Parts: sequence; structure tokens; C-alpha cells
Amino acid sequence: MSDKKAVLEIEDIKKLIPHRYPMLLIDRVEDIIEGQSATGIKNVTANEHFFEGHFPGHPVMPGVLIVEAMAQTAGVLALYSAGQPAGEKIVYFMTIKDAKFRKPVTPGDVLQLKVRLEQTRGPVSKFSGVAEVGGQVVSEAKFSAMMADKPRD
Repeated sequence: MSDKKAVLEIEDIKKLIPHRYPMLLIDRVEDIIEGQSATGIKNVTANEHFFEGHFPGHPVMPGVLIVEAMAQTAGVLALYSAGQPAGEKIVYFMTIKDAKFRKPVTPGDVLQLKVRLEQTRGPVSKFSGVAEVGGQVVSEAKFSAMMADKPRD
């Protein structure tokens, strides 16, 4: 592991994780410090599919999707840090603990998803995450994930 910092754009992200629209919830990953931390960026727009039903006339990004975006950022961090050839491994979300939602996320917000690797034992890693908009914490959670071989088609 190095202290190398990196920025990954959307096409780089799609090479590492299998998520695609409408479930790809990060647009960019920056400030990557291998094996330590990364910041995912989600530009929240009015045309997001989930705003049609959550809530009509008062659009609010569902909290579970904010946590999913944190997990996707953690998956990118884990796969990037492992130096695996793109598409060889997959990261499965395993647990969520202590999730808190402090402020609504609405169209026009830029969500910063700051994740930190807390511990790794074998294929299982534990992370902490904080989501911010404009420097204000809107959500936080602890979660774990497992890296595994990607299933063959």
C-alpha cells in the first residue's frame, strides 16, 4: 500500500464495480488513499428515478441509498487498493450499524461520501462512512463488506 492519492471518474468506477444505472450512485471518487480512505461524489439531480415516489412534491433522497452510495465508495476503495485486474473481484455489502440520518438530501445537493477502512480480516473489511452536503453531516454509518471472486457469466 502506498500513500498515493487518486481520482477516479465514472468510466474508471464502472471498471471496478458492476453497478449501472439506476443503481450506480457515485459519479466520481477522489482523495483515494490506498488501503485507508476515499471520498465518493454524488451529484443529486431532480431527474433521479427515486424522486418520482420519494416524496412527490417534496423530493428527498432515500437514506438507504445514501448508505448504498457510501458502500459503493468503499467497494471502489477496496478494489482499487487490492490492485486486482478490473472485473476479477466483487465486493458484497454485509452489515450496516449505527446508521443515522441528520438532514434531507434534495435535488441540487452535491453529496460527499467520506469512507474510511477501519479493519480487514481476510476477505471481510469494516468501514465507517460520513455523508456531507456543503460541509454539513447529513448521514453516517458503519458497515462491513466482503471481497469475493466475481461469478463467471
